[in-house]
Amino acid sequence: MYCGNVPVPLLGINLGRLGFLSSTRLEDVDASLEAIMQQRYILVERAVLALEGCPGFGTHNNALNEVSLHKRDGAAMISIHAHLDGRFLNTYWADGLIIATPTGSTAYSLSCGGPLLAPNCDAMVITPIAPHNLNVRPFVVPGASTLTLQVDARGEKYLVNLDSRSQVLDHFPALHVHRAEHRVQLVQLEGQDFLNTLRSKLSWGLDVRSAKPGFEPG
Repeated sequence: MYCGNVPVPLLGINLGRLGFLSSTRLEDVDASLEAIMQQRYILVERAVLALEGCPGFGTHNNALNEVSLHKRDGAAMISIHAHLDGRFLNTYWADGLIIATPTGSTAYSLSCGGPLLAPNCDAMVITPIAPHNLNVRPFVVPGASTLTLQVDARGEKYLVNLDSRSQVLDHFPALHVHRAEHRVQLVQLEGQDFLNTLRSKLSWGLDVRSAKPGFEPG
């Protein structure tokens, strides 16, 4: 996904199973387009991250969900030295590290144990991937912060990802992650709401004791 500085509102269509960002199902596309034509929607803004120091992405260096660093294949874990606004934060010994926007807090970061952030929070969340030290936990930092990351990799190569786009690095430059100057506008149709989506997707409020078991032994 390319997330550039183009002032065109986006309507996400959910083609998967969960889809916090895309509340419109494929079978609802016609009705959604009709609602847009009738101006029965509002626009909501979402923060975007920018990555500096990795020239492989060129000018497409923005991410709506997250910037992440990963070890490659079966290589040993990597060490990521992180500085927050010029001050040393931590060295993460892990399979990788995720820096997520509030939008991305319901994506990869969530699956790695990161917290949920409301979309309008002025914050980023740093979430380690399979950390070696169990006392290392996700950390929420101000949205105006700049994170500087320096990677040590035994396998000499590691992955840098912007949402679903990847680059392989065989050197160890200092990477800088900060909030982009522009924001993305998303179309929110009538009846769609982040809190409603959370309750629906995560089954909040559902009494699991009354649910029928999914498997019965023969």
